[in-house]
Amino acid sequence: MNRCISLIFILIALGIMSTTGSCGGNGHSEPVKEEDKLVVPVEVDIVSIGDIAAYFTGTATIEAEEETEVVAKVSGTVEEIMVEEGEFVKSGQILAKLDDEMISVQLKQAEANLRKMESNFERNKNLHEKNLISTEIYQQTKYEYEQQKASYDMARLNLDYTEIRTPISGIVSIRLIKKGNMILQNQSTFKVSGFDPLIAVLYVPERQLAKLRTGLLARLSVDAIEDREIDGHIERISPIVDPATGTVKVTIETNDSLGRLRPGMFARIKIIYDVHVGALKIPKDAIISEDRESAVFVVQDSVAYRRSISLGYINTTHVEVLEGLAHEDVIVTTGKGSLRDSTRVEIVKQ
Repeated sequence: MNRCISLIFILIALGIMSTTGSCGGNGHSEPVKEEDKLVVPVEVDIVSIGDIAAYFTGTATIEAEEETEVVAKVSGTVEEIMVEEGEFVKSGQILAKLDDEMISVQLKQAEANLRKMESNFERNKNLHEKNLISTEIYQQTKYEYEQQKASYDMARLNLDYTEIRTPISGIVSIRLIKKGNMILQNQSTFKVSGFDPLIAVLYVPERQLAKLRTGLLARLSVDAIEDREIDGHIERISPIVDPATGTVKVTIETNDSLGRLRPGMFARIKIIYDVHVGALKIPKDAIISEDRESAVFVVQDSVAYRRSISLGYINTTHVEVLEGLAHEDVIVTTGKGSLRDSTRVEIVKQ
């Protein structure tokens, strides 16, 4: 019995030694490096060829080139309003009428006095030619006649002024009076804005002045017109520099035939002053900027290599590459923050 138990213990010990030996057989295999296993997913783009523009950017408020406040030239009560806000009016068109009863009476009185003075003047003129009256009496009669004629012309003009007319063509932007209002001479009654053309005024630093000239293309974008730019141009450049700000006044003119722009809108403006044709371009998202140096990651055979590049013009989406890349090189746009030189990558989107 004791002999059997000893045999069992011996067999168990041999089994344990066999298991231990088999586990230690792989103890001398080399570990896999973490860098060799790392594969970074990235999105890529290719180096393309196209035109790229250089431009000056700024912001301004859209204004009407022609804008006026229409004032009443005589006092009176508003009898009729002929137009409303938003209506287009032509130069000389009647906007409102004032009560003209009193002025009409004054005109008739002035006309009657004029006829009387004219008759006296003609009679004295004939007498003077016959040397029947003195030159002094003739001159006095002539003066009184001319004075009364001026009074008549003024009364007739005042009657015309009871019709309030716009001096320019445009859109009625503001109506300041109501029917029945008593208004005074030189009181504002309407505001008329000419929508063709519209302008935007930029104040450009004097160091940028050498790049600008009249006629240069400008593009305007406003929040009310999404994903659409409206073309304009530099209409004029002020000949002086403001010594207080060091800026020059630059006026942009645009003709929006579709009527989408309105005075008062806030616009972002790009003035294009040069264009490079057939330039190498890459997305701005691909650029890595460190210590005044620009670089990108170029993918070759599923490996990303860091490469320094030299840049040219830059716009809102792309940059021009002067040195360091070739046409159709594959560059990393998304995921570059996880890369080092010679990192293995997996392209998930191109």
